[in-house]
Amino acid sequence: MTTGEQLIQASEAQAGRERKFMARKRVNKVALALSLAAMVFGVFWLVWILWETVRLGVGGLAWATFSQMTPPPNEVGGLANALWGSFLMVMLATFIGTPIGIMAGIYLAEYDVKGWLGTVTRFVNDILLSAPSIVIGLFVYAVIVARYKHFSGWAGVIALALIVIPVVIRTTENMLLLVPPALREAAYALGAPKWKVIMSITLRAARAGVVTGILLAVARISGETAPLLFTALNNQFFTTNLNEPMASLPVTIFKFAMSPYENWQQLAWAGVFLITLAVLGLNILARVLTRSKI
Repeated sequence: MTTGEQLIQASEAQAGRERKFMARKRVNKVALALSLAAMVFGVFWLVWILWETVRLGVGGLAWATFSQMTPPPNEVGGLANALWGSFLMVMLATFIGTPIGIMAGIYLAEYDVKGWLGTVTRFVNDILLSAPSIVIGLFVYAVIVARYKHFSGWAGVIALALIVIPVVIRTTENMLLLVPPALREAAYALGAPKWKVIMSITLRAARAGVVTGILLAVARISGETAPLLFTALNNQFFTTNLNEPMASLPVTIFKFAMSPYENWQQLAWAGVFLITLAVLGLNILARVLTRSKI
């Protein structure tokens, strides 16, 4: 092969590489444009929802919103009983579901990574994670409410705890599996027992992620309506008795937003604004904890 032919082949090869490079650049630009369009589409609806929530919700905020009970139609009132009921049921559900979820996540990550029981537990946990909340509400209704013939705050707490548990299990397991095995091996080399290694090394190293999972679980159950409709139902008055029907903010929003009364609709928007602030605050706190750990 002559020198001229070699130069021609090299030139053709270079031209082919340049064509492939330009084609990749065009594909990259199209993919980038589609990604930006999808982001703008999602952010647009988010900003719109937040704007409407702030615009309509701030107008319903007053001292009476936090100090008075839910009112009859066309009368002055507030959301004190609904705020208290939501706070009480969410906190109790978190206190019940969090220890169960953390211990189950520790078992899956540290004791039974590949065993049959761990596999079955992960499968059931995945089902619970993907199950609609209304199904959990109907389950608790059939097991507790229908058996004891009355709605109660405890039934709502149990329904919310069943939503918390799978979220905490998955988060705890994933965070513990991210801890480097060298940390465990170093602790074992010093003669530490397994429970001590878990409590002092692995769980402490993963605590930011575990706390993040707990906060995200709390944010999720804070806005659940369907499980509470079948369990705690609602209450027009303030009560601390969990054996009675109990008001909650999501159910009150659902009831008031569908009503034709202006004062109820205004209180519904105020409740939406408050619950949005709470959920956003929990998500921001979770992000801050994760970022500080990294």
